[in-house]
Amino acid sequence: MSASPDRFAGHSAADWQARDSRHYLHPFTDHSDLTQQGARIIERADGVYIYDVDGNQILDGMAGLWCVNAGYGRQDLVDAATKQLQQLPYYNSFFQTAHPPAIALAEKIAELAPEGFERVFFAGSGSEANDTNIKLVRRYWDLVGKPHKQHIISRKNAYHGSTVAAATLGGMGAMHEQLGPMVNFVHHIEQPYHFGLGQGQDAEAFGIAQARLLEEKILELGADQVAAFIGEPVQGAGGVVIPPSSYWGEIQRICKQYDILLIADEVITGFGRLGEWFGSQHLDIAPDLITFAKGVTSGYLPLGGSIVGQRIGEVISSEGGEFAHGYTYSGHPAACAVALANLDALGDEGIIDRVREDTAPYFAERIGSLGDHPLVGEARTIGLMGAVELVADKGSLERFHKDLNVGSRCRNFCFENGLVMRAVGDSMIIAPPLVITRAQVDELVEKAARCLDLTAAWVASAS
Repeated sequence: MSASPDRFAGHSAADWQARDSRHYLHPFTDHSDLTQQGARIIERADGVYIYDVDGNQILDGMAGLWCVNAGYGRQDLVDAATKQLQQLPYYNSFFQTAHPPAIALAEKIAELAPEGFERVFFAGSGSEANDTNIKLVRRYWDLVGKPHKQHIISRKNAYHGSTVAAATLGGMGAMHEQLGPMVNFVHHIEQPYHFGLGQGQDAEAFGIAQARLLEEKILELGADQVAAFIGEPVQGAGGVVIPPSSYWGEIQRICKQYDILLIADEVITGFGRLGEWFGSQHLDIAPDLITFAKGVTSGYLPLGGSIVGQRIGEVISSEGGEFAHGYTYSGHPAACAVALANLDALGDEGIIDRVREDTAPYFAERIGSLGDHPLVGEARTIGLMGAVELVADKGSLERFHKDLNVGSRCRNFCFENGLVMRAVGDSMIIAPPLVITRAQVDELVEKAARCLDLTAAWVASAS
């Protein structure tokens, strides 16, 4: 049999852009703007770098979408997928069947998870996993004789996915405005964003006050009606919002007092991002459910799921018959095989230990140096997540007018100068692969500083 031609080779950036504009609908994209500007065509990647179709090397300061924890170009992950695809490319977990990769991965995740987590429900993404969490929560309360506990409380500016239910759980105003009314049992409280909402206040007092908004909402709805509270240990897509150290302890006190289940959405903070296997371990959170995705496979194949704590797991697995929920690709064998190889690499190669003991402290020091820039109001980090707040006035911390789109302009300067940073409004956020070295952290910060200078010059010319 003759070799098939390489359909991806020999095409220019302009050719790909034209074909992209005609056929490919992108997520979270203004397509009229995309057509005018043209998509950036990424062709290959290795380590912490991506390369566009013209051969330009770009340091990926966002690890794809927070997910390429082990870095690009891992042959061990490719080999794990290949071997599994050759042996059993697909089978489902319905109708009393299972396969070794899903069983072994569930066992491995239970070993790594905080104490009391023994069961895993697999999905294809974090969005699907959060939909699963809603059903697990409601099914649990139904089985223990409290079916009226149905309301779920979340936070403004949180991100929990893009399916109808998961998008409602999230607190992204733009998504809600565009999609209109969705599920009616989700309610939102304000976020623990000290830079944006608590200027001039003691951070720890602010953390307590923001946590107590949960108690106010529970009492407003009626404690006997509230099923769960969901939160990211650190809000990611909302702008790397790091809660004051007082926040999570008070949230847990309130959940315990009013018998409210706690869901930790660890799609971003899971599998090493904060220097522990789970962000809940780093921040001393004891949830009932943990959402995971992204870093479990380092993004090499899609996989997500829910890690189910003993309180819920014992009830779901022993009472009430069938749990009427699932996905065609729950526990996909190839995705599970890649996840196992990825988790082995993160542990055996000491990648997570290195984040905790070396890379994250150095990252904090170097990102912190950007705080001296005249355009920066705050530079903050936790683990290998960081944010740089752009301000019009460093003294008053006054923001730029939103119509200037300063963050987007800075993001574009970054891409043009060999760096991926993401803009959330005028917050520049960073989450590189966990394998980044000190020298590459230096490169990231040097490029970021150069792009801040370019942004400042652009602001001056636009004034």
